[in-house]
Amino acid sequence: MELIFMPYVPVPKDLNKVKSKVAFNLTKRQLICFAIAGGVGIPFYLLTKSHIGTSLAAFIMIVIMMPFFFCAMYEKDGQPLERILKNYIGSHFIRKRKRPYQTRNFYAELQKEIDERKKEEMNIAKSKKEAAGKKNTTRRK
Repeated sequence: MELIFMPYVPVPKDLNKVKSKVAFNLTKRQLICFAIAGGVGIPFYLLTKSHIGTSLAAFIMIVIMMPFFFCAMYEKDGQPLERILKNYIGSHFIRKRKRPYQTRNFYAELQKEIDERKKEEMNIAKSKKEAAGKKNTTRRK
């Protein structure tokens, strides 16, 4: 009796987490960030290695390129780093920290509308009385 082993391929349960790979098993976002890192770091290295030495230039190049690599790889709860930073900066520096819970009181608005209608009705009744009073005074003369 022969045992046949079937290949095991893990399939993620949530297909929203699956990213399409473009080249070298990297996503488009990762390729762009790595290209930017290379575009910034390599010229820095080539321009500074003769002035500050090869090892120090390489170390500084790595330090300069690290934020771009981090930006390419970091993702939390399906959000990339720049979206997380945008939300953080917005919530801590741009918008107010204390946001009181405010409700829209529908009944107060209805009461205000009822009061306004009563005032209008009173003004109309008052103007009718004044008009009737003027008519009465003109007839007496």
